[in-house]
Amino acid sequence: MALGHGGHEVDKIPEGETISLEPLDTTLWVHILVQTLAFGILFPLGMVLGMVKSRWHVPLQIFSTLLALLGYALGHLHRGRQFHPKNVHAMAATPLFFLMIGQVVAGIYLKLHLEKGIHGRIRPAIRLVHSINGKAFPVYAWVQMVFGGITALGFCQGDHLGQCLAHFIMGGAFIAYGILLTILLLVGQLWLRRTGRSQEFFDSAVIAAWGCVNTFTEHRWGTEWVRNDWQHTTMGVVWWSAGLVGVWLSRSRDGAPKRNFIPGFILLLTGWAMSAHPQELMISAMTHKMFGYTLMGVGLTRIIEVSFVLRDKPGLSEDGTEVNSFQFIPVFLLYAAGFLFMCATEEQMTLIAGSGIDHVAYILIVYSLASLLFLFTMMLIHVYDRANPTAKKPLANGHVLGVDEAQLRDANEFELDGLVSDEEDEDRASRRKLLRDDGSEDGPSTPSTLGRNSDRVA
Repeated sequence: MALGHGGHEVDKIPEGETISLEPLDTTLWVHILVQTLAFGILFPLGMVLGMVKSRWHVPLQIFSTLLALLGYALGHLHRGRQFHPKNVHAMAATPLFFLMIGQVVAGIYLKLHLEKGIHGRIRPAIRLVHSINGKAFPVYAWVQMVFGGITALGFCQGDHLGQCLAHFIMGGAFIAYGILLTILLLVGQLWLRRTGRSQEFFDSAVIAAWGCVNTFTEHRWGTEWVRNDWQHTTMGVVWWSAGLVGVWLSRSRDGAPKRNFIPGFILLLTGWAMSAHPQELMISAMTHKMFGYTLMGVGLTRIIEVSFVLRDKPGLSEDGTEVNSFQFIPVFLLYAAGFLFMCATEEQMTLIAGSGIDHVAYILIVYSLASLLFLFTMMLIHVYDRANPTAKKPLANGHVLGVDEAQLRDANEFELDGLVSDEEDEDRASRRKLLRDDGSEDGPSTPSTLGRNSDRVA
């Protein structure tokens, strides 16, 4: 995990800097790739497999842990570029390592199924801790990977720390918002309805709380006000004031959950403000402008989705499984906006400006990263959704067929397709029609198989 620890030649680091001038060596690149695979891909996949109680959960997490330990060792053995021993990535590696070991120990304990005596009292608590820690592990990993990138490049030191925090926290928040909306869109609509609140209630409440924080933290009180301070502080004011309006509008006159336009409007307004944010470098100005336009796109498409695609309804279908393709647009743009803002710090812009890469190529690279994370998130949700089918499939006679039964019927019909002649197919359809007319065709609640024997041919 750590990019460097003991054995560093600190005297190679120039005074006032946190890294030496040597390039990253092969060992360090392997460390980065191994830890990205373990913490960025395999651990999140293992988390989902654990949620669906897959038999592959334990083997995958064991393999991921061994891979992470290998990467941890490589982080101590590298040469080439050297780092200050008290860098943030190294300091965060130790608690993350112990969290990983604790998660493994808790998993082994639960796997032993010790339930007698004192184990019956402590097992529920250990299961809860294991569940919460496992679900939070992708967040730990994300933060540690960001720390790794910062440390590798020697960024976010001294006067750059404040704007670094602003970019990484706000950009990460937009990405997290996009991930949460992806989950709600694909598998969370029924849960949202059970809360008795509209989606805009939660969005507006978080926006209002965030605005309160920004109002009092964006300016160093006691110092002179500058142009950016005014913009950041007033942005915080509009967030909490409009956010409160969104909370109010999230209830109809009879107290039922109600959709509204406020979260989309706040994102649209924030995007407009950020597109005009003054910058010193041209590439920085263009990147911030694209971030603003992307955020404006989020807000505009969100308003269109709520007002015209869904027409103020919670979703397109009662079971929460139907999704309009337009609904993915604001979600994806949130990922892109988050990555654009995270990749627009002062030091990053200075580095890119001196590399020969223009703003168009840079923005396209950032959009590519957003696309990959969007894809990976949907893949994880798909794994979860496939193992937890909740939809019901209606039949023509008014009955509702369970998912397993529906899949069996569909599979049988698919296997028969092309194996029976047209005459046999018509004869079977006529027989079914006669059974329906007589009221004797069986549904899910009747055990009779009359008239379905021919359908069971594989």
